[in-house]
Amino acid sequence: MTPRQRVVLVSGLSGAGKASALHALEDLGFEAIDNPPLSLIEELVSRGTPEAAARIAVGVDARSRGFKAENVLATLARLRTHDSIDAELLFVWADENVLQRRFTETRRRHPLSPEGRVADGIAAEQRLVAPLHEAADLVIDTSDLPLASLRQRIEQRYGGAVAEGEKQAPGLAVSLVSFGFPAGLPREADLVIDARFLRNPHYDPELRPRTGLDAAVGTYVEADPVFAEFFDRLAGMILLLLPRFRLEGKKYLTIAIGCTGGRHRSVYIVEKLASLLGSSGWRVSTTHRELARENAAPRGGEQPGPEPRNAAQLADAGNSAKTIQTTEQVVKASS
Repeated sequence: MTPRQRVVLVSGLSGAGKASALHALEDLGFEAIDNPPLSLIEELVSRGTPEAAARIAVGVDARSRGFKAENVLATLARLRTHDSIDAELLFVWADENVLQRRFTETRRRHPLSPEGRVADGIAAEQRLVAPLHEAADLVIDTSDLPLASLRQRIEQRYGGAVAEGEKQAPGLAVSLVSFGFPAGLPREADLVIDARFLRNPHYDPELRPRTGLDAAVGTYVEADPVFAEFFDRLAGMILLLLPRFRLEGKKYLTIAIGCTGGRHRSVYIVEKLASLLGSSGWRVSTTHRELARENAAPRGGEQPGPEPRNAAQLADAGNSAKTIQTTEQVVKASS
């Protein structure tokens, strides 16, 4: 049977990291094409060879002449009518203040306001692409997302090959994120759990330099008299909610668990919960935000360079970034 062709349309706000997303897909083996005329997208897809089947990524955004979101959605709908094609829409965005700062730092003009204010261009583009944001199969908020984490999320979603004769497996993808409250809530969180009431390993000199990935820290956290009841109730609530979210058609759910520093309690709870949900058949990925930031920080006597601090800035400024290994991992659902 002929392999299914996987097509990903990549769109989003200027400065949000669309170029980085396309580069990540290209690294996964996709043939990446940035901003072709909309009228040519279906022809480009139809030209795909069997060897390249299932691997085409096309960037579409408001820079295109005569751009209309409804035309993009119509193209996507036509692609989906083909039994041999799995087509998705990936949308990257960021908060208006973050976009404003990125354009200021990189000294670039906004494509929709080349002679005017950046804020005007951002507002105009938000109106133009709003229907794409609403209809996207996957939305990634890069407001506070390191490049490595952006790449990891794309790899988790698009790294697997599509089996011959099969459509992409449907279902709800659950993302678990540990974080520290002083650094702010994860912007993409659907549910937020506060674990600061548990005893804190930070005050144990031996455990302070360790993380929730260490068994000794896990033992310490579980020794809290209320931990067992707390975790049982948390797991029960989430296992109750997930099937209902899936019935409602939700494709992605992000559960954020926070503590004071984002290194001990929240990390351990995320790992324990990921193991439980994975063994229950759910597709789960984990991200430890503060640990990832620590890994990305300069070591020893190294001094930070003038590189932008996030995925979109790295892409837009044209800098090459070395991918930092983060603590993210995918817990595969049991058969």
